[in-house]
Amino acid sequence: MQLYNTLSAEERAQLIDEAGKQRLTLSFYAYAKIENPKKFRDDLFIAWNALDALGRIYVAHEGINAQMSIPADHLEDFRNTLEVYDFMQGIRLNVAVEQDNHSFLKLTIKVRHKIVADGLNDDTFDVTNKGVHLKAQEFNNLLEDPNTIVVDFRNHYESEVGHFEGAITPDVENFRESLPIINEQLQDFKEDKNLLMYCTGGIRCEKASAYFKHQGFKNVFQLEGGIIEYTRQIKEENIESKFIGKNFVFDHRLGERITDDIISQCHQCGKPCDNHTNCANDACHLLFIQCDDCKTEMENCCSTECLEITHLPVEEQVALRKGLQVGNKVFRKGKSDALTFKKSGDLPNKPLAKVDSKNIRQKIAVKKTLIGKAEHYYTKSKIAQFLIENNEVSVGDKVLISGPTTGEQEITITEIFVDGSSCETAKSGDQITFELPFRVRLSDKIYKILG
Repeated sequence: MQLYNTLSAEERAQLIDEAGKQRLTLSFYAYAKIENPKKFRDDLFIAWNALDALGRIYVAHEGINAQMSIPADHLEDFRNTLEVYDFMQGIRLNVAVEQDNHSFLKLTIKVRHKIVADGLNDDTFDVTNKGVHLKAQEFNNLLEDPNTIVVDFRNHYESEVGHFEGAITPDVENFRESLPIINEQLQDFKEDKNLLMYCTGGIRCEKASAYFKHQGFKNVFQLEGGIIEYTRQIKEENIESKFIGKNFVFDHRLGERITDDIISQCHQCGKPCDNHTNCANDACHLLFIQCDDCKTEMENCCSTECLEITHLPVEEQVALRKGLQVGNKVFRKGKSDALTFKKSGDLPNKPLAKVDSKNIRQKIAVKKTLIGKAEHYYTKSKIAQFLIENNEVSVGDKVLISGPTTGEQEITITEIFVDGSSCETAKSGDQITFELPFRVRLSDKIYKILG
């Protein structure tokens, strides 16, 4: 029986587009005692694969941690697959603030030693003795108490683009690093201060709150459901947001906007910006913040060195990567001397700018139909090449070019070349080229905008 993905991300994206159905991005977690994580993993894969559920899921003896994308019309069926297990009956599903049908393009379920790498020996303290869970308004109220210390238990690249006002934002690259740093930093406040903690969806705080109570902190509180649930509550109940900026998420979107405040800078030029990019050099994949101007000039690369490498023939790029550790092929979350304006740790509480509603990297909500895919980009002449696979495209048509690195960009076709000759209309099977002011990738798709 198939217990693995058989489609590439590009093939899956095309199927999603052709289906034309809305998908929901959501996350959930549960701590529980699982005797056989491997069997649990396989059973979940069979059930979720049948529902066209996609995502990145970790299972372990201690429970499950999942970030997923599911067809909206399969939501109840999906809930039923969870209700089979006692420890997931009635579980809260944190539905994303912003939806994107391409947030996940594969179903990956991995068995791990822990569902969150915390570096803790769970046998040394009571993991069930957790802090007090707070809803959004309760969290806001405690934030305003001068006797409260609020701590962000996320990583530097997450807190840099958005955080709660006045929060301590550790300059760390993973959850494991933050625990001893915060413990040392707050040694003098164990008895008389309110320790208020938060993370993206709540899972890191579940373990952290128990750890800090074990370390002797008397008044420990945590944001129930994390930033995701907080955002849902403040919108539904018209509560003031004490979170400013964008919430980083671990999928194709790389962020959900909570407020229109921009509190970070482009790492290359310093302009206000909070859009993350993965370096286009496959031997790098550095995660960094890049504005649209630098994105165009640097062609999604973090440095001139990486830019030069992406211009080499593919065979030479592969040869340069041979023997190198290039991480998990998703992104490297470290820092780089090439990033002049990288900041972390002590972050601002006041916005540097407000979101421009015309930002071309915001999701463009238009009716569209898939017509083809990118095949090449000629850098020096700024010419893009596409293969038309469905329907046709003509001079004067508006098209949307979309991809994980490119984002979503709308242009009007002013001239088309088919096999080197100018023409008015290109049909299915034609290989076309036209001028484009930004680089396209092989994962990019081209859509014709309808109406």
